[in-house]
Amino acid sequence: MSSPAVAYQHLTSADTERMRQLLALFGEAFEDTETYRRDVPDDAYLVRWLEKQHVIALAAISDDTVVGGLVAYVLDKFEQDRREVYIYDLAVAEPHRRQGIATGLINALRGIAATRDAYVIFVQADLVDAPAIALYESLGVREDVLHFDIAVHRSQSK
Repeated sequence: MSSPAVAYQHLTSADTERMRQLLALFGEAFEDTETYRRDVPDDAYLVRWLEKQHVIALAAISDDTVVGGLVAYVLDKFEQDRREVYIYDLAVAEPHRRQGIATGLINALRGIAATRDAYVIFVQADLVDAPAIALYESLGVREDVLHFDIAVHRSQSK
């Protein structure tokens, strides 16, 4: 039995419902529904976010259902007039994995990155996430680096 065709859609400000579906998919795929579903922004916020030139949101759609997606950010460099694209989140729903959807999303991102004059796309993977590491190694060059989260201290008044 063959899988239904998958279309890759670059989400725009008209696609807030697809973005909500993508947030739900991320929550399930990352087993972190608290982060991705608890305080979903309203439509006005999602419209403003999707309109930002440095934001790229892609959805993989099969039978009118979001089965995968990614969010990436375009970073303007300071040392040269050039850009990098950082894949922040990428996930495929469990029943649709191992069908080339993640590769399809990255290939769609490559086309968008080229139109934004980016010279590279980069992504992080957890050391324990062997499938992600295998995917990224098949598409690019591995660099072993350390990642640090530095807390932001906010004032109590807002």
